[in-house]
Amino acid sequence: MAPNRAVVSNSSRPQKGFLSTVYDEATNPENTTLVRSLLVFGAGVAFLHSSLGEFLLPP
Repeated sequence: MAPNRAVVSNSSRPQKGFLSTVYDEATNPENTTLVRSLLVFGAGVAFLHSSLGEFLLPP
């Protein structure tokens, strides 16, 4: 007796790509605090790495 086969149905919607998934998660209202903190951190690192960060050094 042959074993029963499970029927796998493909949804009509294609799978999302990586960038599309990242964009959807970044714009999700539940993640606004995390996204905002990452942006502020990135801006701080960019500022300190630039030549403008030298203004913070004592003379």
